[in-house]
Amino acid sequence: MTGKATSEAPVSGPEETTPAKVPITEPSGEVVTSESTGQEQAQEPQEPGSQALGSTAPTAPAATKSAPPSEDVPSAPLKLTVEDVSHSSLTVSWEPPEKLGKLGIQGYVLEFCREGASEWVPVNAQPIMVTQQTMRNLALGDKFFLRVTAVSSAGSGPPAVLDKPVHIQEIIEAPKIRVPRHLRETYIRLVGQSVNLQIPFQGKPKPQASWTHNGHELDSKRVNVRSGDQDSILFIRSAQRCDSGRYELTVRLEGLEAKATIDILVIEKPGPPSSIKILDVWGCNAALEWTPPQDTGNTELLGYTVQKADKKTGQWFTVLERYHPTSCTVSDLIIGNSYSFRVFSENLCGLSDSATTTKELAHIQKTEITAKPREFTERDFSEAPSFTQPLADHTSTPGYSTQLFCSVRASPKPKIIWMKNKMNIQGDPKYRAMSEQGICTLEIRKTSPFDAGVYTCKAINVLGEASVDCRLEVKGGSLRMFAP
Repeated sequence: MTGKATSEAPVSGPEETTPAKVPITEPSGEVVTSESTGQEQAQEPQEPGSQALGSTAPTAPAATKSAPPSEDVPSAPLKLTVEDVSHSSLTVSWEPPEKLGKLGIQGYVLEFCREGASEWVPVNAQPIMVTQQTMRNLALGDKFFLRVTAVSSAGSGPPAVLDKPVHIQEIIEAPKIRVPRHLRETYIRLVGQSVNLQIPFQGKPKPQASWTHNGHELDSKRVNVRSGDQDSILFIRSAQRCDSGRYELTVRLEGLEAKATIDILVIEKPGPPSSIKILDVWGCNAALEWTPPQDTGNTELLGYTVQKADKKTGQWFTVLERYHPTSCTVSDLIIGNSYSFRVFSENLCGLSDSATTTKELAHIQKTEITAKPREFTERDFSEAPSFTQPLADHTSTPGYSTQLFCSVRASPKPKIIWMKNKMNIQGDPKYRAMSEQGICTLEIRKTSPFDAGVYTCKAINVLGEASVDCRLEVKGGSLRMFAP
């Protein structure tokens, strides 16, 4: 047999087992039958619970005495192994014997013997051909030995026996703690608020839960703890700052343990700054400085709130909020007024109940200001004409108007002269010249072949002159004019 077949058999005790007739080989070689309990006749009873002197574990009951198996009888099954044990079931497996005998085997008989007893009780009434069997409906705390025998028509071979008893006990599930997400960061409460932490955990059987505060036992007068099968609750009716710290939950089970830590911070409003003073007053500004509060409320400060009040109105106005430094300059004060200043501390609980106020007033006085005119050096922007954008050669169609463009820079403003083939065309109605912000334009109305030639734009002022040229061609014309 190469694979394992399985069979399940409930175990209810020897008195409920159907008597089985199992062939047994006697020393004389004669095959006889054992009835009722499946006990082999040549077996020597062993005292219940007996074991060798000085041994640390119970030993298996003695196997049946028999003569060496003949060639017709199978040998003992191999590798009898416990596959799985739960709180109410047991699964064992084995392998076929090396020698099946001449007649082969009819099956296997699985038997058990409770620890301290000498009677072997068959699990299956008849031989079965499977090599794996599950015993169900077992009771917690049971301890018994197991053996399996291969049976043939010539008799049963020697048994394979487990040397250690199997203990049916409740399955142990390692403890685990599941900390809620909102408790994985520092848990913040205000002074006087309640603390109610419910921490779920797992474990089987019921684990033992315990708490510590900063490594020490809890104060039972302030802290109440209730632990159930699946969670542990820590309750503080009215939290005080002394309750802040690290709380550790430990869940123990059968030598195993799991731990979880929760940081609790109990806070309250901070005190006001210790002192404040006016360092300097100038123009419409006042410089202030103060010292941090002695009591921050058991948490970090979020900053300071600075306020000012005019002596005339007495109304306070906020200048700065959540300001972290301990000095500042208050600006935009009104000339002729006197001001008081005060500072609040702030943390997660809010502003301090009171503020620290300056003892003296800041008087904003008008000061004479003498204006000193700055020396001004006039800059000469005079510049001779220069073209920043020259004329570009152009091609026109007869009968259509065309425009020529260029740009010039000069100071003072230059005089612009347009020429065609070096002849001044100013005043000719066929042409219209324009100049605006340095852009010079010449429009030639309804061009004809006679308008072809070289056009020049000349700019002149007192500092000099400059000129640019371009060539105009009129398509389709039979007459062209060129510069000499």
